[in-house]
Amino acid sequence: MKPQQADDPDPLLVNLDKLERRLNTIERVLENASLVGLTVQADELERRTSELRGRTETLEHEATSATERQRELYADLDIRIQNLERKLRDSVNQVSILGGDSLAPGQLPVPGGSDQDNYQASFEFLKEERYELAAMAFRQFLVSYPDSQLANNAQYWLAESYYGSQKFDIALVEFEKLINNYTTSRKASDALLKVGYCNYELKRWDAARYALVKVQTDYPDTTAARLAKQRLKRMDSNSQ
Repeated sequence: MKPQQADDPDPLLVNLDKLERRLNTIERVLENASLVGLTVQADELERRTSELRGRTETLEHEATSATERQRELYADLDIRIQNLERKLRDSVNQVSILGGDSLAPGQLPVPGGSDQDNYQASFEFLKEERYELAAMAFRQFLVSYPDSQLANNAQYWLAESYYGSQKFDIALVEFEKLINNYTTSRKASDALLKVGYCNYELKRWDAARYALVKVQTDYPDTTAARLAKQRLKRMDSNSQ
């Protein structure tokens, strides 16, 4: 073996130097690979964030638009209700100014108005307990609008106008008209109950009892039937 000279590099050191260079190269590759991965992940996160931001903005826009639309609809409905209420008040006030507590023969509460307008005006008189005026208005309504869908209700409230003014004999006739002429009316049970009440006030005990019992038989499980039962109990108590 050739002896190692002093100037010759140490083989061990050479090998170590090679290994160190290879290690440095591998570390740089790994470091670059990690940076690339992080860059890719960062790009993906940014893309997803952008998508979420876009969706959020869309939802916010849709929510704002829906809220504004609801406000517009509410405002429109409120204005329409106010206009109808003002129109009704004006109609009633006009009748009060022109006719006081009476209507001219053949005069409607709202001349030139629709059946709905005149029905509401007539009903306002009844709510104000202006029974004579209400009776006149509802009677003229039935003459002017005999085919109106509100005719059966108008007939009932006409009878109620007389009942409220304690004209029980006239009220009785009008309630019986509803029962006979509007057999499918939802007011039929109430009208039959009031037939019993009218006869009770007129001291026609047998007729009153017959009507009240018929309410219970024909219209069970209704408010009218419960009220009929109460009045019958009163009659039984009074007769003892």
